Amino acid sequence: MLRAVRALFVAGLAAFAATALPARAETVGEVGVDWLGNDIMVDAVTDPKIKGVTCHVTYFDRSVIDRLKNGNWFEDPSNNSIACRQTGPIEIGDIDLSKEGEEVFRAGLSLVWKNLLVTRIYDRKNDTLIYLAHSRELTDGSAKMSITTIPLYGQTVTWQNGKPQ
Repeated sequence: MLRAVRALFVAGLAAFAATALPARAETVGEVGVDWLGNDIMVDAVTDPKIKGVTCHVTYFDRSVIDRLKNGNWFEDPSNNSIACRQTGPIEIGDIDLSKEGEEVFRAGLSLVWKNLLVTRIYDRKNDTLIYLAHSRELTDGSAKMSITTIPLYGQTVTWQNGKPQ
């Protein structure tokens, strides 16, 4: 009996964790940029709370040779870019409507200190989804960012909780 209760508890925690995690990326491109083996990676990210939107995020992936040559072994640059497009019928789930928005995706750019983030913000006045790609560092913020938008005006959009006013 205790094992069954424990198994249900663990399964419940796993299910909760799966719903609380940001989107996962699928690498769809890898472009070599120099003889050291450095690459520009292109990942496809689907927003877990908005069906019908796909974002493509690029970032720089340093090679082992470059890390040995230049030092800073545990970190990739903060350079990134994003483009999001409608790739199907748009269905919007329970999203954060605050000005701070909601994290959609996170990937580590260093062993511990730096992350590449994609944050979604809804612009009510202009009926537009905004996706911001930026780096977050523990000690120093980065001014390097990229932005893309999905205008909802004139689109057939299904809102799970009704369109916000």
